[in-house]
Amino acid sequence: MIIECPCKKKKFNIDINLIPAEGRNLQCGSCDRIWFYKKEDPILEPQQINEDIATKENEESESSNDDKSNDQKIKQPIKENKKLKSELSAIKKTESKTELDKQTQNSKFFSYLIVFIISLGALIILLDTLKSPLINIFPGLEVLLFNLYETLKDIKLFIIDLS
Repeated sequence: MIIECPCKKKKFNIDINLIPAEGRNLQCGSCDRIWFYKKEDPILEPQQINEDIATKENEESESSNDDKSNDQKIKQPIKENKKLKSELSAIKKTESKTELDKQTQNSKFFSYLIVFIISLGALIILLDTLKSPLINIFPGLEVLLFNLYETLKDIKLFIIDLS
């Protein structure tokens, strides 16, 4: 509730529950004046109407009366509610699609990783099979293949130790 000081310099927003029905003394924080304030009947207080808002509402209601019937006025909030629900469901669908896309990307990464490991294994088997002819062509390849096999044995032992 807004209460104005009798000096008309300051207005205060006071909780209506703080003022008892019989009234109470109030003090202005601006002029330090003390006065007795008693609640007034809200019916007795004149209501002020902003003319601009009232005329605007009248114009809108007249134009809407021309354009729409009463049934359409009632159905409009329902249509708006349905529209908002459809927009919300569309947003939820896009969010679930993005989550699905992330999961798909993760599964693609792991599938590529598995294909890479299998291809590397096939290459090692192929090198082992063709070791003799390749060493005749590339003499330094023997040392590299030996180191590769030893590294693979070390990795195998490491994996066995982990389990």
